[in-house]
Amino acid sequence: MADDALATEAGAPRVVHHVRPRRLEIWLPILIVAFDHVRNTGAAFGILNTADFPFKTVVIAVIATAALIGVGMYAASLAHHQLVARLGLALIIGGAAGNLLDRVVSGSVVDFVDVYWRTYHFWAFNVADSAITIGVAIMILDMLGTDSHASKTL
Repeated sequence: MADDALATEAGAPRVVHHVRPRRLEIWLPILIVAFDHVRNTGAAFGILNTADFPFKTVVIAVIATAALIGVGMYAASLAHHQLVARLGLALIIGGAAGNLLDRVVSGSVVDFVDVYWRTYHFWAFNVADSAITIGVAIMILDMLGTDSHASKTL
């Protein structure tokens, strides 16, 4: 029961596992969104997914942990009034931690959202990947100062 209380990311693979024999597709005017079950043993966007080398899971987990610590240290250095940057970093840290947890527990990350148009397939992704992507977009917009209250360091 305690495992069920973990983040959405940790619960999502269980949901997908129950519907694995079927493929759910949602047809939109331009794109098709399908929910599928894809095991990603590699890094972001399937990089190194087909590569096989000793201790691959450990190497990727160590790199992800180091990156997570670095991002966390950067987040801790931000001033309290830099709310937009803090929001972006919170999404990045949450998504990275969710993927890291899945990788440590099962040796891979379950990607289950497949977006495609005609024969072009975007990389399969999951909730944690979405959080990371949105967090990075928020950070970029904040750094560019598109918001009149953009976080600025003195």
